[in-house]
Amino acid sequence: MQTNYGIMASIFTRIINKEIPSHKIAEDEHHFAFLDINPSSKGHTLVVPKLEIDYLFDVPDERLRGLITFAKPIAHAIDKAMGALRTGIIVEGLEVPHAHIHLIPIYKKNKSLSLSKYVEINEGDMIKIANRIKKSLAEYHSLNK
Repeated sequence: MQTNYGIMASIFTRIINKEIPSHKIAEDEHHFAFLDINPSSKGHTLVVPKLEIDYLFDVPDERLRGLITFAKPIAHAIDKAMGALRTGIIVEGLEVPHAHIHLIPIYKKNKSLSLSKYVEINEGDMIKIANRIKKSLAEYHSLNK
């Protein structure tokens, strides 16, 4: 598969194309959200544009606005489903050459967000977490129509 840059598809594009399994949270025409396999906390979710662009600030303005708009209800759903105080956002952009944002639930006050600290979550718990967030997201959408 070729991308906009004429190189092999990123791991995120391969996840979007279902070539690699993931714990999908949500998807629309332009965006895809799934649980991070190396989470910083339970419920850590990645939100990516389907358009494969390496640098977040090279994403066209309309798509960048859409990415945040797409992420907003997911963050609220994570808060409710996981009992988080709130969900933080990190944009690091170096680990995968495909623009993305990290939605990381925060469970304690004064906890700093970090992508270098991981929590171990087994496959069964990942499935349960994904289902809880998806259920909460569906409730969020039904209340906000």
